[in-house]
Amino acid sequence: MSSRERVLTAIHHEQPDRVPLVIGVSNANGIKMKPYRDIKKIIGVRAPDNYIYEWPELGTAETDETTLRRLHSDVRGVLDLEPESVRRRNRERDPHSDYVDSWGSGQREIAEDDWFPCVHPIPDAKTVADLDAYTRWPDMRDPTRVAHVRERARQFALENQYAIMATPWLLFPFERAYAMQGMETFLLNMAMDPDFAHALMERIAVYCKQLMGRFLTELGDNVDIIKIGDDLGTQASLMISPQMYRKLLKPIHADFISFIKARTHAKVLFHSDGDVAPLIDGFIEIGVDILNPIQTSAGTMSDLPALKKRCRNKIALCGGIDTQRILPFGTPAKVRDEVRRVINILGPGGGFLLGGVHTIMNDIPAENVLAMVDAAEEFGRYPLRLRVA
Repeated sequence: MSSRERVLTAIHHEQPDRVPLVIGVSNANGIKMKPYRDIKKIIGVRAPDNYIYEWPELGTAETDETTLRRLHSDVRGVLDLEPESVRRRNRERDPHSDYVDSWGSGQREIAEDDWFPCVHPIPDAKTVADLDAYTRWPDMRDPTRVAHVRERARQFALENQYAIMATPWLLFPFERAYAMQGMETFLLNMAMDPDFAHALMERIAVYCKQLMGRFLTELGDNVDIIKIGDDLGTQASLMISPQMYRKLLKPIHADFISFIKARTHAKVLFHSDGDVAPLIDGFIEIGVDILNPIQTSAGTMSDLPALKKRCRNKIALCGGIDTQRILPFGTPAKVRDEVRRVINILGPGGGFLLGGVHTIMNDIPAENVLAMVDAAEEFGRYPLRLRVA
């Protein structure tokens, strides 16, 4: 199979020739610059150190084609950009000063080359009038956001080798809300003033749909997967109760997914870290096709047999390889064992795409990344060899 055939077969809950690999194509499954450089050194690749979204403070590398092939990645990414005026302003700002995005939120350097999202433009907003008074809502009509999208997607489609995953950035209503207010403030508003919290997320969703609509128009038919999401889980449970999710946020997600599916044949991948097991049935109900990243270190998400049984033929699973303990601190042999274990549980019958639980962070050795992808190539061939290492 080609990589594209492999991915499409898996997400349609059938067995391809091997378990597909998703790595290196967005901030949720990408590679930070340090391990990227180390991987290139090991495999003998000379390629520039570019960043996705032209955003160095985010720290995620734009993985070159040769490295993607060595990593056996079955997907290629099409991303949007912040407006050129925002990119230029941040390129020209004083060194080490705050990075501010097109929403007015941003990141602060808390240590050398270590940026943390702690710039919140409307922490004191309490009413719809406060939202009306805010003057830095993003301009989603700016053509420089998507000027490159049509041609990049067209080239991938002409090659017809890899599945195309499109990832417009900063379009997650819940995450945007707490980026604009601060997490503690916004979560308190959700509990104490749910009408305002809902109004803020609905306002954000309007802008999300504006950009998503233009993004999908530029993609046309040249896309297989649209990545959206909202980080809703913690290590042990959810950031908000299932009841609060169903009341305040699920209708917004449902509307966003309906908006997307009315405009494309692409499958919807929903990214949410942590233990989101209580929400999976709701995700299926609102049209999520692929759940990512399957954080196996978080609460009940670690029960992979139960997860596979619950999701079989209903929602595909993407991710599964732990980036908190196994990849950063395990040996290459331990990584291989974990890859085989996860494939043996989640792989049978299709419906599984393997990758790291999140971006390959700076504490993950390049040798372990290569061990992961090579083990997937070895142990992910169908029919699977369902045995213990």
